[in-house]
Amino acid sequence: MTALVHVVLVFLHVAPANPVSKRYSAQINGWVYPLFEQNWRLFAPDPDSFNRKILARTAHTDSKGSMQVTPWFDLAAVDHSAVDHNVFPSHTSQNLLRRAWTSYVETHGASDTPRSERAVMLQTYLRNIAVDRVTDHDDGRVVEFIQLRVVTLPVAAPGTTAGNRPPAPTEDRLLPWWKVTSHGK
Repeated sequence: MTALVHVVLVFLHVAPANPVSKRYSAQINGWVYPLFEQNWRLFAPDPDSFNRKILARTAHTDSKGSMQVTPWFDLAAVDHSAVDHNVFPSHTSQNLLRRAWTSYVETHGASDTPRSERAVMLQTYLRNIAVDRVTDHDDGRVVEFIQLRVVTLPVAAPGTTAGNRPPAPTEDRLLPWWKVTSHGK
């Protein structure tokens, strides 16, 4: 029954606009986004021309009442290490964080203020991924706030040598602190 409902909802999502899909668009979008989003990138891929380092740091209140901030933790490096030397890397390891960031930027633009319900959902999605990744590598500390920093670096053209200099970032974006509720939800 679940498979049938899933197929119907995805069909209504990709089908041309009709009275049923218009009437139930909130329910359809709630099911499809962000996990079952359909697009044509499989047939016409648009490879990234940038490398993004997505860093996170957390903050919590210690027993004395002062705020403690952790050092930056490279979330993208965790993804890269899960893919390197893995003959069959999972799609999730390769794309979950990257797609969450891309979707966040599409809905927020240069501003970090959500302008729609979908933008709020994608912000929560990105925050939850970051919290899950940090807590998987943390020492059990309670996370009250999380902040992301995204450093975008250009991909060098094939055959070029940059010497010993790393490429200059094209963007260094610092997001605001986000409140983390129980289990990142």
